[in-house]
Amino acid sequence: MTTHSLSLWFQRFDDAEVVWCRRLNRTLNQSLIRVLFRAVSRLGDGVFWYSLMALLPMVYGLQGLHVSVVMAATGALGLGLYKALKHRLVRERPFIRFNELMPGIAPLDRYSFPSGHTLHAVAFTVVVVAYFPMWAMVLVPFAILVALSRVILGLHYPTDVIAGALIGAVLAVSLIHIFG
Repeated sequence: MTTHSLSLWFQRFDDAEVVWCRRLNRTLNQSLIRVLFRAVSRLGDGVFWYSLMALLPMVYGLQGLHVSVVMAATGALGLGLYKALKHRLVRERPFIRFNELMPGIAPLDRYSFPSGHTLHAVAFTVVVVAYFPMWAMVLVPFAILVALSRVILGLHYPTDVIAGALIGAVLAVSLIHIFG
């Protein structure tokens, strides 16, 4: 499929999804929502996950180190994969295509598909919870908030987030299987 035909394909989805983007993006008019989702998104940039990778070996010893290594490998592969997809698929971010959408924060790059924040949030959550199920109470809600933040902030369409979540889950399960 050529870049032009991919662009046309995405435009059809964009037109269908913009209704949800508008609804969620309007919530930024409430200062508490704006502050919360900006903070969640910034933490999802990596600060939260890198801190967790450093914490796990301190709390769980060698098993925690093993999980941190799996997280690091998952993160590196996820980064390469999502960057390759973004530059190949070139789906414009919602706020670029639809002027009425307000970007809640500056984007890291121009394209939206798939959501790298969501990919990594889901992947890291799956890895940690596979080894330490008690972390699900904290990580699952945080991953959901990260995914939601990307649409609320006008940076992603819902399908960007869904694709990121699916890729992240498959990547995590694959690496858990490889690393044991």
